[in-house]
Amino acid sequence: MTLQQKVFAVLISFSIFVTIIYLVKKGKLREEYSWLWLLTGVILLVLVLRYDFLLFLTKMIGAVLPTTTLFIFGIIFVMLLSLHFAIKISLLTEQVKNLGQKVSLLQVQQDQAQSTAGSKTDDEIFEDNRNQ
Repeated sequence: MTLQQKVFAVLISFSIFVTIIYLVKKGKLREEYSWLWLLTGVILLVLVLRYDFLLFLTKMIGAVLPTTTLFIFGIIFVMLLSLHFAIKISLLTEQVKNLGQKVSLLQVQQDQAQSTAGSKTDDEIFEDNRNQ
């Protein structure tokens, strides 16, 4: 690996660290996901500083070039990340459905309470429902 490639890879790894820390600090990235991206930066840094490890991995999986190894692991990483997000989306879809049903039930209860209460205000109905 040439010096220019090493410098570029170290700068990318450092940029990942700084970006992740900034995003967590600003609240744009949850801490539960930050470890994954920090680990990615560490792995990139290790592969740059220990190029022989990348060559060993290349030989172990039977690839011809180290770049092939990087692409294979990159694709596996993206696939696992997509699977994780698909699971999260499925869970969130279920939660949204349940919340929608609960809101509908509360709306029906409120409508029934308004029709039976006649002249009660919304605040009084809310208090009656809260006390039940």
